[in-house]
Amino acid sequence: MSEEISVADAYSKGRTKFMGLELLIAPGALVPRPETELLGTTALDVLSQMNLPAPRVIDMCCGAGNLACAIAHYAPTARVWASDLTDGCVEVARRNVAHHGMADRVSVLQGDLFSAFSGLALDGTIDMIVCNPPYISEKRLDGDRAHLTELEPREAFAAGPYGLSIHMRVIKDAPRYLRCGGILLFEVGLGQDRQVISLLERSKTYETIRAVTNEAGEGRVVVGHTTLQA
Repeated sequence: MSEEISVADAYSKGRTKFMGLELLIAPGALVPRPETELLGTTALDVLSQMNLPAPRVIDMCCGAGNLACAIAHYAPTARVWASDLTDGCVEVARRNVAHHGMADRVSVLQGDLFSAFSGLALDGTIDMIVCNPPYISEKRLDGDRAHLTELEPREAFAAGPYGLSIHMRVIKDAPRYLRCGGILLFEVGLGQDRQVISLLERSKTYETIRAVTNEAGEGRVVVGHTTLQA
């Protein structure tokens, strides 16, 4: 119930905080969650280690644009392309980009995953892809997690029979856009880290695969590097 109340409260205020940034929110886009800050801080740590003069980043399934805006804010030379499927998410994400004066470095596009970038000639040029996809199974959304869709869009949560359908599609299509040695980072649901690591391993396109744990020791972010061999 507390989660429902906080979501309702955030929508009533029309804004929330994420990684220290004020973000505008509205029904039609998921309210950014504190647990997603682990994905944002991990991405920034990895970018720092990569030490690139102007990193090129994709925020896939961008929702309200929280990760795109946070990465652009804390990595001020980064160029970010964000995408989502629904009108509600794209509208709110674009409002947040404008709110933070980032329109020259952050583009928000609409489409089904990577189809949003068709015609932009991004193939093989991206240093990092961050993705906080839907990761709850349809069965759970109709059962013990049904309350999630009372206030927020079902599309923000639903991910097929096992909660991994979007992870699987992104793992398959990301290498087209990542340069050799580029990095893919996912948020995963509780207990999904081993499954997503296995998916990355089975694709034979990624190496140095690892989970990043939260303060409770739970793996909530998975990182994989595209293989350096062309």
